[in-house]
Amino acid sequence: MTHARQAAARAVATVLNGHSLDQAVAAQAVDSRQRPFAQALAYTCIRHLGSARALLRMLLSHPDRERPPLLDAVVMCALTELRHMATPSHAAVAESVAAARELGLPRQAGLINALLRRYVRERESLDAKLALDPVARSEHPQWWIKQLEQDWPEQAGAILRANDQRAPLWLRINTQRGNRASMLERIAEAGLVAKPHPELADALRVDPPVPVEQLPGFANGMLSVQDAAAQRVVEWAQPQAGQRILAACAAPGGKTAQLLERCPDAEVLALDIDAERVQRIEENLRRLDLKAQVRCADACKLDSWWDGEPFDRILIDAPCTGSGVTRRHPDIKWLRRASDPQQLAQIQLRLLHTLWPLLAPGGRLIYTTCSVFRAENQGVITEFVDNLEAAERAQLSHWRPEGTVVNAWMPHGLQVLPGDNDEDGFFYAAVERA
Repeated sequence: MTHARQAAARAVATVLNGHSLDQAVAAQAVDSRQRPFAQALAYTCIRHLGSARALLRMLLSHPDRERPPLLDAVVMCALTELRHMATPSHAAVAESVAAARELGLPRQAGLINALLRRYVRERESLDAKLALDPVARSEHPQWWIKQLEQDWPEQAGAILRANDQRAPLWLRINTQRGNRASMLERIAEAGLVAKPHPELADALRVDPPVPVEQLPGFANGMLSVQDAAAQRVVEWAQPQAGQRILAACAAPGGKTAQLLERCPDAEVLALDIDAERVQRIEENLRRLDLKAQVRCADACKLDSWWDGEPFDRILIDAPCTGSGVTRRHPDIKWLRRASDPQQLAQIQLRLLHTLWPLLAPGGRLIYTTCSVFRAENQGVITEFVDNLEAAERAQLSHWRPEGTVVNAWMPHGLQVLPGDNDEDGFFYAAVERA
């Protein structure tokens, strides 16, 4: 597995340089038999980067001395393997040292060997020190911890713990090609265990998770991978036959596809500003055999895409910190900055103010993020409503799915926290024009 450890270390080093973990792992040239281990090691290392960094500093004689990111990545991957994976200690140390040599770090191989062996010898005392460090203990940056404690004083600890867990595999049934009973039967025949969501008719959970290639019906569009919290968005949209629907910031297209699966007669326009991500929308729709108009455009620049006709539904899947989906994308918590929630809130407000006039009378605008920070969620929707002119505000009414319970301090929307029903963290709000 030396090549797998090399791939994992290169991916982690890429994240340390400020890039996406998903893309870093996908870019690694590694044998298909070793790819699952490489991916598991890289994701586990980034998930536990707070403690791995703290340990590395404890082990080094001169922790502030400049070092190649790849050296840090090799050591932190090895420490992660020793602490969180089932590899025997001697094998993890020997294979990691060998990987370092293959990665062009032969002069540092001795140092890496010494650091890892010291950790094995002093593990109990070193781990005890980690427990005193809030960043290492929670595996989150200090600013993130502080923000959660401010936004969610009673739930902050549970959110942090949920974020450190591996995400479950939630699937969405393409109701144009199958139903819950038939898909449960097919999945069982494949030797997998699936359970339906208690509230969402199209959601199934497969446990333990498996690669999509092993999912019966995935290749021919019968299933999609989508967290249950993301699937709730369509319950807020409730598309109807013949409606004209705008999906803004739509990539990678999961919610667009779900709208069409639920209502194939709807006229859906999907926009995204990123050309590569627009291609992902098109690929997903082709796999599912669904039809929508897909455009690469800035939703806030109406002259570049809008034909002047109003929409019955507008879905703003707003760009956000992604603070609710760190179970799936653990690099988010290390790549984001404390200033990001407020900066993103300005973009979110601009989208709301730009697209609200495009809503037809009787239409509904749905605002959603995969964030748990109030500044992006309740803060944005409240400021949007407060800043509308009096005449526009008089036309607006808040809407929520029947039976939804909303906390008193959150009159405009609903927040699902990470781990609730084993779902990701999401915010939902809907406003209708009279």
